[in-house]
Amino acid sequence: MATPTLATVAKLAGVSTATVSRALQRPDKVQPETRRRIMEAVAATGFVPNSQARNLRSRASRTVILLVRDISNPFYLEIYKGVEEAAVEAGYSVLMGDARDDDQRIQHYVDTVRARHADGLILMIGRFPEALKAEIPRLPPIVIALETFPDIALPTVRIDNIAASREAVNHLIGLGHRRIAHITGPMPERLALDRLAGYRAALAEHGIGEDEALVLNGDFSLAAGRRAVRRLFETDTAFTAIFAASDQMAVGAISELRARGHHVPADISVVGFDDIVLADAFEPPLTTVHQPRFAIGRQAMAQMIAMLSNKAPATTPDILMETRLIIRGSTGPRHGVARRSRLRGHVSSA
Repeated sequence: MATPTLATVAKLAGVSTATVSRALQRPDKVQPETRRRIMEAVAATGFVPNSQARNLRSRASRTVILLVRDISNPFYLEIYKGVEEAAVEAGYSVLMGDARDDDQRIQHYVDTVRARHADGLILMIGRFPEALKAEIPRLPPIVIALETFPDIALPTVRIDNIAASREAVNHLIGLGHRRIAHITGPMPERLALDRLAGYRAALAEHGIGEDEALVLNGDFSLAAGRRAVRRLFETDTAFTAIFAASDQMAVGAISELRARGHHVPADISVVGFDDIVLADAFEPPLTTVHQPRFAIGRQAMAQMIAMLSNKAPATTPDILMETRLIIRGSTGPRHGVARRSRLRGHVSSA
């Protein structure tokens, strides 16, 4: 069989050889639909962009990309350290990319690996672009870390978000809280849905009816935590505790509570999720769900190395990592029900 060339790919994709070359060297300069057809043609023909090094092993860049949903979030630092440690031990380097919840940026990083500028991709993104789902069998080496996409069969390292959230809310219920607000992650992402499911399961376990006014949409940011608390007071919704789906939202919520004259946990208890580095340094120290982020990073890179070494198991790995609830100073026994006083324009406890 003749060795596939640029012309082979161009003919199959219905474009010029110049367009193929541009898509491989500067994928951001090519329209997404055209780029998709070219990459499908590359995969179908087995074309190797680097003609000077046809053997995949010798052509390896020894680089892996860790693609995260928001590079400014400190949550990813410990995961990056775990990925990098495992990578260095195996002779790889790691680059971090910022997806920004943008399908075109995600596609760009996938194309970067297809063009052999990196060997594999560890995804920590909240969405999996529809355009890529049809290409699963032809995608370059990809490992998914912490996020879950039930309909996508790719190696995954994750936690049980439902069980972890249930444990967090059970802690609040054990302290006597019944009016527990939940600030969700970005809906309808699976991670956010699972943490909401854990919240609901804990309430149901104890016969506590769910109040829709206590569930507020968030996006894992500090600002989302502040907005959620403002909304609770604007609607005069009674509550004594908050379970936030991320530590950043929990910190934002505490900041807004303080601004309104409330004390944590004397007036309102707050639980976060992630156990970022700031959780223990914050005042009060944050009760939160600890994820073994360093170990998760190492495990994700171990799965990537197995794929790149052709040592991956026959079945798609789905590795479950354990979480634990870290109880600190932001939670305490229920004392009253926080609400806003419409008449006096300030907050009080009843």
